[in-house]
Amino acid sequence: MSRYALLLAPSANRVYADQAARLARAELAAFRSVLAADMSDISDAILGGVEYLTFEGALTSRDISYISNLSSAYALFAREGDLLRPVELTPLARYDSDLITIPKYAGKTNEQFTKLVLNLTLLASASAGRMLDGHLTVLDPLCGRGTTLNQALMYGYDAVGVEIDGKDVEAYKLFLQTWLKRKRLKHTADLVPVRRQGRRAARRLEVTMAASKDDHKAGAVQKVTVLQADTTQLDGLLRGGVADVLVADLPYGVAHGSYDDHGGITRSPLDLLERAVPHWLPLVRRGGAFGLSWNTKVARRELAEDILLANGLEIVRHEPLAHRVDQGIERDVLVARKVG
Repeated sequence: MSRYALLLAPSANRVYADQAARLARAELAAFRSVLAADMSDISDAILGGVEYLTFEGALTSRDISYISNLSSAYALFAREGDLLRPVELTPLARYDSDLITIPKYAGKTNEQFTKLVLNLTLLASASAGRMLDGHLTVLDPLCGRGTTLNQALMYGYDAVGVEIDGKDVEAYKLFLQTWLKRKRLKHTADLVPVRRQGRRAARRLEVTMAASKDDHKAGAVQKVTVLQADTTQLDGLLRGGVADVLVADLPYGVAHGSYDDHGGITRSPLDLLERAVPHWLPLVRRGGAFGLSWNTKVARRELAEDILLANGLEIVRHEPLAHRVDQGIERDVLVARKVG
């Protein structure tokens, strides 16, 4: 049985960094579902004055490829007595990391946390075994300016987003087009109106892109679709079964809200969830999973679980992930699987 030490990536967010080791333990435990090795004894250790996440297991090369995508993974070492031998990580990094790190705006979710939620959702889905080599589609029905969509692109997946704020959709289009041009990557990007029953119902951003000229020539392109629309009124705007997983950061009820049925702003993520889940369900394939994060100070976990259970979803249990973001936000993660 080999012993390993995982060095965690430094975080730009001090509050998140203070809790990174505990979140990493929970995330690493979730990877057990796809590893060939029987990983055990996951714990923290101080080695040479530096904190590591340590564990035991006879990892295969594919196991290492999975662990390489841990949201906080920075470097992996095999422990040989008092020495650490570097183990090469092979993350799914199809593009340069600045696709994720460049965008800065009020309300942006920490990118490490976004990756953590996506990982947990993928690992809970029927697509877990294809995480490394499958052409998957990620849906974010509350996509804002596209942090989750960009993480999906980094993994080599297609991405579908829904965002009600036209300024956010336009800002995402501008950023992605500018980034692709600067990287000299082949792409197309169009923002067009969408009609339903003869009336304009939404705008649709369609982006196709390839990681290299060879990929483009071979037709190995990725697609991003973003609808400027109300996430609770998606009938006829997206085809059923469009996504393998759904990942969403619900309004925190502090600076962000959502529109209710009367066009007013509600600060309750539960109100939005109750209205939106029936519209989201048909968009996710059987065996797909939902990964949701929200502020527990404005919505109790058991009430969020009740909404998902009432819509036929199965709650996927994981180690505790609740953590403090700031004085007004205590964030948690809820994962559920579509079984029917």
